[in-house]
Amino acid sequence: MKHSTSGIQRLTVPMGCLLLLLVAGCRGRDPILGGTGVVSIPTLDNTPPQVTLTQPATTSPGPTVIAPSNAAITATFSEDMAPASLSNTSFTVTSAGPGGNPTGSVTYSASSRTASFTPAAALTVGTTYTATVTTAATDQAGNHLAGNQAALPAASNFMWTFTASAPDLVAPTLILTSPAHLAIGSPINSSINATFSEAMDLSSLTTATFTLQPSGPPLGGVVAGLIVYDALTRIVTLTPTAPLSANTQYTATINGAKDLAGNGLVPGLATNPWTFTTGTTAVPAGVALGSAGAFGIMATSAITNTGAATLINGDVSLEPGTSCGLLPIQVNGTIHINDTVSHQARTDLLVAYNYAKTLPPGITIAGGADLGALYPLGMPPGTYTSGSTMLVSTPLTLDAGGNANATWTFQIGSSLTTTANITLLNGAQAKNVFWVPTLDGTVGVGTTFYGNIVSGRDVTAKTGAVIHGRILAGAALAGTIALDTTTVNVPAH
Repeated sequence: MKHSTSGIQRLTVPMGCLLLLLVAGCRGRDPILGGTGVVSIPTLDNTPPQVTLTQPATTSPGPTVIAPSNAAITATFSEDMAPASLSNTSFTVTSAGPGGNPTGSVTYSASSRTASFTPAAALTVGTTYTATVTTAATDQAGNHLAGNQAALPAASNFMWTFTASAPDLVAPTLILTSPAHLAIGSPINSSINATFSEAMDLSSLTTATFTLQPSGPPLGGVVAGLIVYDALTRIVTLTPTAPLSANTQYTATINGAKDLAGNGLVPGLATNPWTFTTGTTAVPAGVALGSAGAFGIMATSAITNTGAATLINGDVSLEPGTSCGLLPIQVNGTIHINDTVSHQARTDLLVAYNYAKTLPPGITIAGGADLGALYPLGMPPGTYTSGSTMLVSTPLTLDAGGNANATWTFQIGSSLTTTANITLLNGAQAKNVFWVPTLDGTVGVGTTFYGNIVSGRDVTAKTGAVIHGRILAGAALAGTIALDTTTVNVPAH
């Protein structure tokens, strides 16, 4: 059990495993040693922050060649940073070429965990620059940056190179909105989404620049909600904090948003502002994961890992379990093992699994069929049901058709195996895709996968697999997750 009292966690742990718990954070009840003791330890954050995304992109070997000379240079971190530790001394851009070392200002956006270096003047086209975030950058607990100049988990600078290219003078536009302009009968539990033509400045997407109001006239008060931006799909989502009113017209407006070069949003393919009218009903929003949705990976037996470069950008849960092969440095989140949080998550996982399995059967997929071959032009949203196995042996595209709230649920009677990439199109989002095998799931070597795996038993992610979603294993049977140089990115939700 875990209780919190004045910043102290009381943990009931095996006495023989106490040392391992303190060092690795990844051991549970030991069935051999047995016995428990109650120990109070400080609630400390000992995990150093890392850089998870840069603009211009970090390439190896560098330099990156697509780097508009008038765009900000940004670094996004794995956890909340101490704003005072990010300055012109800890985030620099230098060059030995024409133009020398540019001056600029450094800002930090807490909502997006992103630091930006904005040059005072455009960089010199054709010159190669080095961007550096030093170990002076710390998280809010004072842990210094674990960069790319030394083996993890040692503190080191994060450095990347790029060659300044022609300035970005193209203003961003909206290319899709959901609900669509003039849509009628929209569910009262709709989230409101917009897809941009290019990468956006996260700090310019707020509740002040993206608003929803009853249309009136005049326009009503701004609807309270949460703004989330998914850099992978360039989709911004406004999720109202309460259901919308029935049979009511609403106006959504994005005003003041900018791209990374500071170009302001201009009219484009999609109407802005846009209006839609609600109906009277709500629609199921995919499979509700409950507290299990907080986790990047979750197992009910064990977690194994054979790759030093494995990285879980999200929390980890193991319950019940005897071993976890992940080091704390490989988890940009919190590891929960046999505590009250993991207990609730396990309960919620079973509820989500049973819900998905008892949905009315959808489009029938023959056992062993290759989804990519069945839908070479893209797979529309819906429920797909197989009494046996499902395969992704040919690249598969999930096409939302412009509806960023579209969902996919794959009811799989046996196992899921992928050996080809999955991609998203026209507003599809990883958070809205649910793969539900009765037994096991396998994500192939070096492949890119989108969606949430909610398996009855085990899941294996092979060497180099990148999962944009979640691996939630062992809903019905003791479930093991096997990783090997795997990256899991929990989607914005």
